[in-house]
Amino acid sequence: MDSSVINKIEKAKRYATERDRFRFNQFSLNFHGSNNEHSVSFDQGTWKCDCEYFTVHNWCCHTKALGILLDQMITDAITV
Repeated sequence: MDSSVINKIEKAKRYATERDRFRFNQFSLNFHGSNNEHSVSFDQGTWKCDCEYFTVHNWCCHTKALGILLDQMITDAITV
């Protein structure tokens, strides 16, 4: 591997540790739950899910699971 590739990988690892560099603006996905498919989205810092629990409580296991997953992905990226 040439030195420029190594430098880019090292820079990416450093960036991954600096969370303030990242601002998720918007994304959406389908979540395969135990009983149904759910539409989950994140828009300007706000989670949304089409499940009944979210409608009442403004959070649910689907949005919480995604938050945990994203935190774990960041942790994994730092340790690579």
